[in-house]
Amino acid sequence: MSEYIDQGVFRLSRTVSAENFASVAGQKEGEGPLGKYFDKVIEDSHFGQETWEKAESRFQLEAVRIAVQKADLVKEEVDAICSGDLINQCIGSAYGLRELEIPFLGLYGACSTMAEGLLISSLLIDSGAVKRTIAVTSSHFSTAERQFRFPLSYGGQRTPTSQWTCTASGAVILSESLSSPVITGGCIGKITDLGISDINNMGSAMAPAAAETIRRYLTATQTAPTDYDFIVTGDLGLVGSKLIVDILLKQGIDISKQHRDCGAMIFDPEVQDTHCGGSGCGCSASVLCGYFLPMLKNGKAKNILFAATGALMSPMSLQQGESIPSIAHLVHLKNNDQGISVDH
Repeated sequence: MSEYIDQGVFRLSRTVSAENFASVAGQKEGEGPLGKYFDKVIEDSHFGQETWEKAESRFQLEAVRIAVQKADLVKEEVDAICSGDLINQCIGSAYGLRELEIPFLGLYGACSTMAEGLLISSLLIDSGAVKRTIAVTSSHFSTAERQFRFPLSYGGQRTPTSQWTCTASGAVILSESLSSPVITGGCIGKITDLGISDINNMGSAMAPAAAETIRRYLTATQTAPTDYDFIVTGDLGLVGSKLIVDILLKQGIDISKQHRDCGAMIFDPEVQDTHCGGSGCGCSASVLCGYFLPMLKNGKAKNILFAATGALMSPMSLQQGESIPSIAHLVHLKNNDQGISVDH
């Protein structure tokens, strides 16, 4: 069983491996700096479907299919799937994955869902309840825009602090194999709310949650930022990335050299006019699966903290004038090139 370290912080007792993984991205994401790293780039944002919502479901299903194919598995060898998205009631996941007939756990952590899925999946394996799981999530620019902001035909101006919801998906197959990389532990996030209510400034709303989770994990494990190759946040974007470094510096923790943000990496803001960068569940999921997990697998990185961030509001809460509560879940990923159980 997993080992309790501190509130929300734990180590796994078994070696839980990222057996394989896949990333699928849209045309705009494919034209960005990380385009060559994605397994598949879909130039048709409708993905041959009648609606944007059906297109997002197709993105998620495609990521799962590619991951299963790369792992040389069949769907019957997967015991459970943990998934969620940004659409109301997580229909992107439920409708997209229903044909697989795999036991399903629907999650909602907003843009932190990939890390939440990895935490829950690894704990299920560590407990012995299942042998193999898939953590997957997705987002789509058009489904998110018309749900949280304005209809696309409205043509409203985007503020300088706004981010571009990624059309993308990422899927990770987890099992108790001895392949690399592995998940060694994690930190379950706490809800953080500093009163920010501007939906066009999500990085500022989420940065305090990411800082709190990272600080709590480093303190509980008695490690320092220099112990890690990268400390990766989900999609704080350009504004939130500066803010998290400043917040932690004031607490005596300097992550400036190790910090990378998926939202800041996925687009070129000057060339692609994405303002503060990318966002959405599929942002951190596709960058993790397309860029960082391969680095761990081939030994170019040894030790990574992945802290995906999420804003836990809804269209209704925004209409009622509520602030934006945020959360960040953290997963500790390591290279395991010896093929033996990881020494914690």
